[in-house]
Amino acid sequence: MDLGLQGRRVFVTGASGRIGRATAIAFGREGARVAVGYHRDEAGAKAVAAEAERAGGHAVPVRVDQADEDAVAEAVATVEREFGGVDVLVNNAVAWPPYPEPGERFETVPARRMRESVDANLLGPYLLARAVAGGMRQRGWGRIVHVSTGLAVDGRPGSAPYTTPKAGLHGLARTMSRELAPDGVLTNVVMAGFVPGERQLPPEVLHSAAEAAATRRVSTAEEIAAVIVFLCSAANGNVTGELIRADGHFLTPA
Repeated sequence: MDLGLQGRRVFVTGASGRIGRATAIAFGREGARVAVGYHRDEAGAKAVAAEAERAGGHAVPVRVDQADEDAVAEAVATVEREFGGVDVLVNNAVAWPPYPEPGERFETVPARRMRESVDANLLGPYLLARAVAGGMRQRGWGRIVHVSTGLAVDGRPGSAPYTTPKAGLHGLARTMSRELAPDGVLTNVVMAGFVPGERQLPPEVLHSAAEAAATRRVSTAEEIAAVIVFLCSAANGNVTGELIRADGHFLTPA
């Protein structure tokens, strides 16, 4: 299937991690021009860019700090200077809050930690989407995907700093879809679930995640990337405003 991504200008944030890496390489395989977004891991981003180019695309690393409004604006300006615009935005980057202490509850989470997570994981993606939406509207074509988690729907004890901004992304995507779709810009959310290696999680957490999925396993980064790339392609002509789980029908244990 021709996904119509040859030469498309793609910005993937958090592209030095597992899901971002797989997504950037998958876009490269389709002949896209890929901005490999990273925060601190420049060497990792350069390696991913090289892999995306070997796959058939053109790629450049671009630094972005989602918690800094000026840094977001500069990152988008850098991509626009390099490629001439942004046709596809994948808001994949995440600032992981510390793994909760045993028995931690939302009432005991320091307000500072919650604020920092909201700034990085909700405000940052909003700023990125806002920065590229105008150009997409003018060209009459664009695709935006926010990467989230089913935990934002199900809830999980001790996860408030992580799930709260992710749930905010769901509401943002729904509103963006209503506003942008008339101009040819489709916006969706992919809920990725647990991916081995994406974050250092205790083995028992990964085991319980696999057991809680209907497929009895967690998804691979490549499987999630395939969903993202389809939603961001010309093959997707009318899917927008959707919250799509790519987690094996995971049900958060009570």
